[in-house]
Amino acid sequence: MTTVAFIGLGAMGAPMVGHLIRAGHTVRAFVRRPEAADAARQLGAEPFFTPAEAARGAAVVFTNVTSSEDVRDVLLGQQGVIEGAAPGTICVDHSTISPIVTREIAQALAARGIEALDCPVSGGTIGAQAGTLTIMVGGKAENLEKVRPLLECVGKTITHIGDHGAGQVAKLCNQIAQVVNIEGIAEAMRFAGAQGVDTGKVFQALSTGFAGSRMLDLLGPKMVSRDFSAGIESRLHAKDFGLAADIAGEIGLDLPAMRATAAQLGELMDQGWGKDDTSSLLKVLELKKQ
Repeated sequence: MTTVAFIGLGAMGAPMVGHLIRAGHTVRAFVRRPEAADAARQLGAEPFFTPAEAARGAAVVFTNVTSSEDVRDVLLGQQGVIEGAAPGTICVDHSTISPIVTREIAQALAARGIEALDCPVSGGTIGAQAGTLTIMVGGKAENLEKVRPLLECVGKTITHIGDHGAGQVAKLCNQIAQVVNIEGIAEAMRFAGAQGVDTGKVFQALSTGFAGSRMLDLLGPKMVSRDFSAGIESRLHAKDFGLAADIAGEIGLDLPAMRATAAQLGELMDQGWGKDDTSSLLKVLELKKQ
């Protein structure tokens, strides 16, 4: 059994911690507030109020936070993991962040003898709760093998993509394919609804043909029933698209479908729907009446 630290006990992180604890591992959790400490204890984790404290004595440190700067702060900042982790510790980052920042962080940790793996995940809160996440890994293959038993507690499919940052590149590819698909579903539902056709029946027909997809299965019913409560908050997809767009711009890559979908996500954010599900792209289309 392994002693690990976990930073980021949100909607994804909390169930992941639960899986690790049920597998018999000891979890030292970073928390910011007393009420969060109580929640960590209820999961079976021991709470600490700085990342450095959480990392002391942990063989592996997991992070699952929002932005590139959040990851940099908890790993490299004042009272960050780098100040508490011993040489040989492996930092596993499940966040979706910039591949460029990922490589910078890995280099800074390596200077202190600390290893790094970027391990962004796909599957959302449902996958986190079920322990069936897809995990895309960047970093040294030998370090992946050391932590694979831990990753298998939270994920079903674990793929080594390449060196540092490669996992993040794969995750952004996942987001491009996923959200462009969601936009396509929204446009199909808008097209059907605008002509007075039953969108529920259209969904049933599409789901068994070549248009069928996991996104259609998950978000098609939400659009039909107009249930825009968040499975994955659209602001997170907008954040990821921003990362992908920045990198595409830097390397002079034109991705027209991604560009068009990014504009729709931007409109969704402007409407204040960032905490709603990404199926809300349908509502963006409906703003433009015939």
